[in-house]
Amino acid sequence: MNLHERLTEALGRDAVKTQPEDLAVYAFDAYSQAAPPNAVVLPSSTQDVAAAVKISNACGEPVVPRGAGTGLCGGAVPAKGGVVISFARMNRLLALDVRNKRAHVQPGLINLELSEQIRSSGLFYAPDPSSQKVSTIGGNCATNAGGPHCLSYGTTVNHILGLEIVDERGEIFTTSLDDIGYDLTGTLVGSEGTLGIICAIDVRLMKLPESVRVWLAAFGDVEAASETVSAIIGAGIVPTALEIMDDVIVGAVEAAYGAGYPTDAGAVLLIEQAGFADDMDERESAIREIAHEHGAISWRAAKTQAECDLLWAGRKGAAGATGRYAPNYYIQDVCVPRSKLPTALHSVTQSARRHGLKVGNVFHAGDGNLHPLLMYDKRDRQQVAAVIGAGNEILQTCVDLGGTISGEHGIGYEKRDTLSLVFSTDDLATMAKMRDVFDPRRVLNPEKIFPAGVGCAEVKPPDAAYVISNR
Repeated sequence: MNLHERLTEALGRDAVKTQPEDLAVYAFDAYSQAAPPNAVVLPSSTQDVAAAVKISNACGEPVVPRGAGTGLCGGAVPAKGGVVISFARMNRLLALDVRNKRAHVQPGLINLELSEQIRSSGLFYAPDPSSQKVSTIGGNCATNAGGPHCLSYGTTVNHILGLEIVDERGEIFTTSLDDIGYDLTGTLVGSEGTLGIICAIDVRLMKLPESVRVWLAAFGDVEAASETVSAIIGAGIVPTALEIMDDVIVGAVEAAYGAGYPTDAGAVLLIEQAGFADDMDERESAIREIAHEHGAISWRAAKTQAECDLLWAGRKGAAGATGRYAPNYYIQDVCVPRSKLPTALHSVTQSARRHGLKVGNVFHAGDGNLHPLLMYDKRDRQQVAAVIGAGNEILQTCVDLGGTISGEHGIGYEKRDTLSLVFSTDDLATMAKMRDVFDPRRVLNPEKIFPAGVGCAEVKPPDAAYVISNR
């Protein structure tokens, strides 16, 4: 029997897709388009996943796990055919342990839906990437996703207690933070499906805070807003979120959402503080004073939950709102030390200006995670070349400032050829050796993170070209 027949026999006709029009859907993620797979399976259980991997092995096909396809680094699309395992049907909350603040979930469960399902228990799931309304917890695990609140709560890895995994042979095993020995759970989170396929997740939950306040400070420029962030942290105050949007992004967001962002400001700082109600007035007073000391031209406190929700809707919908400026955008994901934010932002502006591009900045200022959006038309070759040039300059600048090339979006195939900007050949060889231990034949999500064909004895320098988004 061929691949299609074997998969159908094991999982059922409804769980296997091989028609060209079905396969084409899985050649995309939120980053770009790649080659379509040779087959797609939609398992309903871990046993289905194991069976699909074993059949794929027998037929010589690599395997690519996929959540909702919202990734921004090309990590969930096939590099060369193979079988895509979509977790769209493994999307349930399997168990909730309120007393111990933990839950057992399937990887296809949408991030935000988990918090909505457990809200009545007084708990929530903290990691909140901007895509949380549509991205899956399994996909978040694969890239170690962050989000606005990672400043206070940490990234995904800080909230994962254990995993159920299918390995490259199709065998099932589990990991737990309670296990003695190596932290395999931490190793697998962020590995982008290259070490094992996540089929179930034990997540840490948190108690809903007694009070949440949201404030908005406006500034004349993004540098002043950035310096305010450093001053707030320097004063020993760690809000749950510190988010900055420049005037370009504010204009797009306000047109889309009417959230009340001041369009005459050079930048806005969105601040959220969670905690005890009795502490909030004092905390607001301290942060507002720091903001005015660093040039804030206005201060607004959200008075209702509806106002809070609208301000956050604008922030989390910022990227899509830029469609008013250009048909396509390339979003970077770089980190620099907080103290270097003004320098990095100035360099971003200069790079965009040199290449004749419009750029908007929206970012997690609290942990120095920048997301400059370079806007362009991919039908214009000159603009594509300009985005490549500006993207390379931004990457190199952030590395030179002591930062790194990816904060929360992962590496995928977008940045796999730029790892040597931050890691030595020996570092990369060690990483490749670890991958060879888990997946020596490179059947799990091949050609991701490391260049194709690279093993522990050979790690090549980056190519000059820089892959960009098809958005």
